[in-house]
Amino acid sequence: MAVILASASPRRRELLEMLGVKDLKIIPARGEERAPEGVGAEEAVLAISRGKALEAAEQSSPGDVIIAADTVVCLDGEILGKPHGVAGAADMLRRLSGREHTVYTGVTVMRGGDIRSAAERTLVRFRPLSGDEIEAYVATGEPMDKAGAYGAQGIGSLLVEGIRGDFFNVMGLPLCRLGLMLKDMGVRLL
Repeated sequence: MAVILASASPRRRELLEMLGVKDLKIIPARGEERAPEGVGAEEAVLAISRGKALEAAEQSSPGDVIIAADTVVCLDGEILGKPHGVAGAADMLRRLSGREHTVYTGVTVMRGGDIRSAAERTLVRFRPLSGDEIEAYVATGEPMDKAGAYGAQGIGSLLVEGIRGDFFNVMGLPLCRLGLMLKDMGVRLL
């Protein structure tokens, strides 16, 4: 049995390796990450993670365990995905400055015909940011491939004043919830 991560995210891979997951294979989903029209953030990440898992299943063996995830940042009911360019990243960071927002990650675990999905919600508060700080952070390049234009595990940690909930959810993989889902499917990490 292999554990397949249906993601090209280096952070998700590092987190699974940190947990000691053996025989980890990466099969990134190639399909477009689109949620059904008119759904909220939680429903969106659930639908996208499920789609990624089903896509990866087409390239896996029947006994493999597939893990797929999708993460978004939500501010005032609006989903903030990955920024489009430097100006988009700076705009997102200005909007998040001094405010609390919600990070949602949908996780789907699949083994054979058994498919389970769950969403995790974490509240993140940014400290007030100056224009110079936003410009300097964007110039690092770190925000460009991250939902909400920041990475709490990197230089972006300097922006985060507080987190209520699963820290690893903000990194893109809620480890406690994932561990329980895997345990329910007969895969023990402890």
